[in-house]
Amino acid sequence: MGRRKIQRKNVAILDSDDDNSSVTSSSIVCSDQMSVFGTEEVEFNKESLVDEAIDALFEKRGSTREKALEVINAAFNFNLQCQFVENKFATLLHQCLNCIKKGSSKEISLASRTIGLLALTVGPGVHAQEILEESITPLSQAFNSGSESSKIISLLNCLAVITFVGANGPEEIEKSMQIMWQIIHPKLGSNVIAIKPSAPIITTAVSSWSFLLTTMDGWRPSPKLWQESVTYLSSLLDNDDRSMRIAAGEALSLIFEMGSLEKFVAETKGYIDSSDLEGNKTKVRFSHIQGLKGKILNQARDLSMEAGGKGSSKKDLNNQRNMFRDVLEFLEYGYPPETTMKIGGVALQTLTWSQLIQLNFLKRFLGGGFAKHMQESEFLQDVFGFTPKRRNLVGYDHISNTEKRMYKSPNSVVNKARTQQLNKQRMLSEGRNIGHFAICVGYEDS
Repeated sequence: MGRRKIQRKNVAILDSDDDNSSVTSSSIVCSDQMSVFGTEEVEFNKESLVDEAIDALFEKRGSTREKALEVINAAFNFNLQCQFVENKFATLLHQCLNCIKKGSSKEISLASRTIGLLALTVGPGVHAQEILEESITPLSQAFNSGSESSKIISLLNCLAVITFVGANGPEEIEKSMQIMWQIIHPKLGSNVIAIKPSAPIITTAVSSWSFLLTTMDGWRPSPKLWQESVTYLSSLLDNDDRSMRIAAGEALSLIFEMGSLEKFVAETKGYIDSSDLEGNKTKVRFSHIQGLKGKILNQARDLSMEAGGKGSSKKDLNNQRNMFRDVLEFLEYGYPPETTMKIGGVALQTLTWSQLIQLNFLKRFLGGGFAKHMQESEFLQDVFGFTPKRRNLVGYDHISNTEKRMYKSPNSVVNKARTQQLNKQRMLSEGRNIGHFAICVGYEDS
């Protein structure tokens, strides 16, 4: 009841200071196979370096494979390697899976990111389904092989992306969500000792879980599962870690937006008139879920007005306040936040919590490559209903600041790899010249 607020248009919480979030650069669809970066040298070096990097994945030395994965990640992150993937898809996938099975934590992190980028590059279809089917077991095993935060976070991001792109039905999505939930809220088993995950791991797991939940429209889990999920997510709103509170707030908003709690309440109301034992238990659940909603409202209200403490980041605090103001407005009046960002001079808008969660997750995953992927990936364009400008399809293409750092900086991964490649070629050339000189001298002496 009471007054209805005017819907506010908000800037998305994108969790990134990247200069490409609204950069103006050229738009080239994936079907054009390869972006033109302005110089033939850059284009040639990209192709040859990625080829050599994939060959290096067969090397026994772990540090060599790590450097190769860094080169591959950089190339895939800032340009869709469509033609390259057509020729090397199976090789790249299976070598990355081998890295996950037997590599160091750093190698596992890099390889899992490569697989996620590979899935986004191929888009939905047979290849993406193969990535998910082949990766789910090695990823699950890697989760249990150690608890290093950076590794677990990379594995979670990979699992979320490959499921988002390649899942063939809600059962496959739910399987990945269950793996994530076990990390968020580990349970003791007969032969399992639950280790409390770190705050960054829980935050990533909640964000990944929410990201996949956006694809589950019409999903009807058991009332018990929803009660457990909402109760635990509500408890995370009281956690000391601000990023965790924000991730939990987004997840709860999504659950309310999907109407899942309302469906649950409607189902439980249907059982209230029953006089049997099960009916009494359901009635208790109904009252509990109503109390949870009131508790979440109060938590969102408090977090939207939280005062900054000693040592707290002003930016993080403002992000939290703004986000929970949106949560509060949505829970009280039904208005989701509207966000707008510019990519290549074209506005990308989100009008729902579902769209905002997808945008935030993919922008965090792709980092500085997000704008480039949005301009080139037909899959991502379909996800957000985004239509880039179709210009500069042939000829000179503007190089963005991130791409300049990527391909021009002497300290970039690509330039270091190119230097090694040139040194190798120079040594081979010098060896051939020495051999030729020796032959000539021998001929003259005879």
